[in-house]
Amino acid sequence: MKKFCYVIGLSAFMLISSIGVSYSQEVDPGYNPHSVYPIHESYMMFKKTLWRRMDLKEPQNRPFYSRNGELSTVIIKAVKAGLLFPYTNDSVTTRMSKETFLENLKYPQEETGLTEEEIAMGFGQEEDSGFGSFGDEEEVVEEVSDEFATADFSIVEIKEDMFFDRNRSRMYYDIQAVTLLLPADKNPALFEKPLASFRYKDLVEVFRSMPREAIWYNVQNASEHRNFSEAFDLRLFSSNLIKFANPKDNRIVDIYNKSRRDGILASQRIEHEMLEFENELWEF
Repeated sequence: MKKFCYVIGLSAFMLISSIGVSYSQEVDPGYNPHSVYPIHESYMMFKKTLWRRMDLKEPQNRPFYSRNGELSTVIIKAVKAGLLFPYTNDSVTTRMSKETFLENLKYPQEETGLTEEEIAMGFGQEEDSGFGSFGDEEEVVEEVSDEFATADFSIVEIKEDMFFDRNRSRMYYDIQAVTLLLPADKNPALFEKPLASFRYKDLVEVFRSMPREAIWYNVQNASEHRNFSEAFDLRLFSSNLIKFANPKDNRIVDIYNKSRRDGILASQRIEHEMLEFENELWEF
């Protein structure tokens, strides 16, 4: 009887403890609420916030850009379906309204060049020839979308935390936010236009709920397609380092602004320095 009571008591204690741990992760400010795999900040021996630029049209990133299954297409459809919330920037603290998001998808409106008085007088309207239509033929009008194609948003900016976990003695890359951008060559205004930012934790849930749509396409082996969430976890993407956290919030090209080439070389050098730093940590 005593043994039975002991087992019941131990089970109850373990259940309460597990609930306490789960609750503490939610309320403890030491845990990052945007992290998919939260680790307490007291376990981080080193941390740096990085921003990367991912071009979906690069050969290595093409698996994220299969026809009708582009990363941007999956994300935009999820927002329209109400499965995903967009944010105004990559701090992912201020939500963007769905109306604003849909407005960002639209082509910029072209000015007609006519004043209100001229429009009221009938200028710019198509004149009727007076002959009418022949027979009972119906006029076929093709609907033209006023939105950019979802595949046009082929630039992705990734914000992530790089930290060294002292408990497991290894470096981790913890993606925080993803931002979709329209390339300059697709924008009539000729500049890269941000669409919206998304909390990566929310994206993972959406990707996992869409196993047939959110597919990282394996060209070499069709039986080994991966979900987008798996592909990001495995770092199966190519990207360029464009910024690291600094007091002025400058990008690397702004810090090394002699030329664009200098900015690219500086980005590569910083990547190598981070790898060397990770290797040197094992010596401590």
